Amino acid sequence: MASEIFAERLLDGQVALVTGGGTGLGRAAARELVACGASVVLAGRRPEVVEAAAAELGEAASAASGDVRSSEGAAAIVATALERHGRLDVLVNNAGGQYFAPAEMIELKGWDAVWRLNVGGTREMSRVAVEQAMRPAGSGTIVNVTLSPHNGLPGMVHSSAARAAVEAMTREHAREWASDGIAVIAAAAGHFDTTALQKYPEPVRRGAARTVPLGRLGREEEHAWLVALLASPLGRALSGSVVTLDGGRDNWFGPWPPPNLEDETGEIPMEARRDAPVT
Repeated sequence: MASEIFAERLLDGQVALVTGGGTGLGRAAARELVACGASVVLAGRRPEVVEAAAAELGEAASAASGDVRSSEGAAAIVATALERHGRLDVLVNNAGGQYFAPAEMIELKGWDAVWRLNVGGTREMSRVAVEQAMRPAGSGTIVNVTLSPHNGLPGMVHSSAARAAVEAMTREHAREWASDGIAVIAAAAGHFDTTALQKYPEPVRRGAARTVPLGRLGREEEHAWLVALLASPLGRALSGSVVTLDGGRDNWFGPWPPPNLEDETGEIPMEARRDAPVT
């Protein structure tokens, strides 16, 4: 297995840990990291899922089960990576989730569940990885996967708020851990064509691509390429940044093209202009 765009040995000798690595964007990221030469541990709560994904990726991948939401679970996952490889160079905090509901219908229990996974899980995994592996080694990279658009996600206010908190935490951790040689970057993912999209109501799925100026949903491998880039030496220069990959979705809310700009053919008409005088 070789990367389509990166040098084969870009991450040669590196060890990466991807939470939520058994499905979707997490599995795609793990696949690309392996293709770039890294040894990768895929972590998740369901052993059978991460084990199947690791087997698919070959000898460079292995599975670890655990719950990132608890200190004990996070510590067990990091300990597994260290026991197998003796080091941990890259942590991809990909585990996350939400459900679709109007803001006023989200109960406190549901709000807390989303925050505990998206914010608490990212915090615990980062803390343990830094304390147990990266600070002693004097280097490391943490990639926190968040969401775009940043101007709000109707029906998922709990996730919008949680991911904004993770981006703020990314900036603070980047400053705090810089002296330890640790880079922390956020990768904000837009609408991607994954199996996870299928769980949302049909009108939501149908309209997702129409809100992307690029004209289509993102592909899993595109997100994986971004993660690999951030895990590379270049990622260290981006510490403290939020890198958005969403086909321009962050710049626009609503269908694209805007209905009030379209003509009867669905195209955006051009303004008729007179030739400028030659001087």
